[in-house]
Amino acid sequence: MLVRHVPLLLVFLLATKTFATEITIDIVNLPLSGTVILQVYDDPNAFGNFRNPAREVRHTIRRGQEYTVSDVPDGDIAVLVYLDENGNRALDRNFIGIPREPVGISNNYQPKGPPSFQRAAIRAEPGSRINLEIQIYRVLGEAGLWGLGLGAIGRSSPYVGSDVNVVQPIPAITYFGERLQWVGPNVRYGVWGSDDLRLALTASYRVGAYEDDDSDALTGLGDRDSTLMGGFAVIYEGPQGFELDLSYEHDVLDRIGGGTIAARLSRNFQLGNLRLSPGIGANWLSRELANYDFGVPDAAATADRGAYEVGDTVTAEASVAAFYEITENWRVVLNVAVERLGSDITRSPIVDDDQVIKGFAAITYSF
Repeated sequence: MLVRHVPLLLVFLLATKTFATEITIDIVNLPLSGTVILQVYDDPNAFGNFRNPAREVRHTIRRGQEYTVSDVPDGDIAVLVYLDENGNRALDRNFIGIPREPVGISNNYQPKGPPSFQRAAIRAEPGSRINLEIQIYRVLGEAGLWGLGLGAIGRSSPYVGSDVNVVQPIPAITYFGERLQWVGPNVRYGVWGSDDLRLALTASYRVGAYEDDDSDALTGLGDRDSTLMGGFAVIYEGPQGFELDLSYEHDVLDRIGGGTIAARLSRNFQLGNLRLSPGIGANWLSRELANYDFGVPDAAATADRGAYEVGDTVTAEASVAAFYEITENWRVVLNVAVERLGSDITRSPIVDDDQVIKGFAAITYSF
C-alpha cells in the first residue's frame, strides 16, 4: 500500500517547495572571455559573508549573452555575480574578507562595508521570471576604501571613590585595502592567509586607565598614560559564520612595558542594515600592565592604602561589535565590551568594582 502512494507523496513534496522559474541577468562590464559565477542567497547571514548560497551556476563568458539561474527559491533573495579571474571556483578575498575579484549585486547595490541583504533583496514570486541588469566593479577600487568622521573611545572606572569615566574624542579614520585595515584606534596589516586562516600584524591605542586626581584613593599614584600596543593576530573563519581571533600585543613605546594576549570567539548576524557580531573572550595581562592599572607600588603606599602587586592575570570578556549602514556611504561603527576582573585585581585597595566597560564608537563617511 505504501509503495502505491510514493508517487503521490513525491508530487506533494514538489508542489509544496515553490520556485521562481528563472532569473536572467544582463551583466555590464564583463571582459570578452573568462568565467562568471552567479549566486542566489535567501539567508541574510550567508549573504553577509558571501558564503553558502542557495543556488550557484557558472557560465563561460560570451559576447552579448544574458546569463541565467534556474530553480531559484521564492521569497526575498539577493543575487551576487563575480568574475572568476583565476578559475579556482571561489570568490577570492583579502585578509579581512573583502572580495578581490570584480563583483556585482542585485539592485546595483555597492556597499562600502559588510553587505546588507535588505538593500540587495528582490522579491521572487513562485513561477516568475526575473530580468536583472547588474554592473560589476572592484570593491576596493584602485586605492582602497577611505572613511572619515568623528569618534570616541572610552573606559569606565572601577576605582575606589571614582566616578570619572575616561572618554577621548578622536578623528574616526577608516581604511580598507588589499592588506591594510584601519578602524579608529585599531590597525591590522595582513601578511599571510587563505580564505579561512590568516595572519596579520596589529597595532592599537591603549587608553590610560586613570588620572591622579580622579579620586582620593588614587592621589599620589600619578596619571596613567595612554600608549601604543603592537603585535600580531591569527584569525580563523570557521563553519556557520564563527570567527576565532587570537592576538598578542606589546607596549611598543615602553611607557608601561609588558603585553597582553587576547582570545575572542564571535559570530556575525545580519538584521536589516545592521550587522551584529557578539563575542566572548579572555585576556591575559602581563604583570607590568596589570600592576600599572591596578597595583600600588611600595613607594606610593600609605596608612590607608597598602602596597599591592597584582602579577600576571586573566580577565573574561563579553563584547558586541555593530556596523549600521545608514546609506551606501554613511555608516555607524560601534564596539563595546564588558571585561570581568579577577579576584587578584579586585583585592587591590584601589579597586571596588569587578568589571570595566570599554569601547569605541564612530560615524563615518566612506568614499
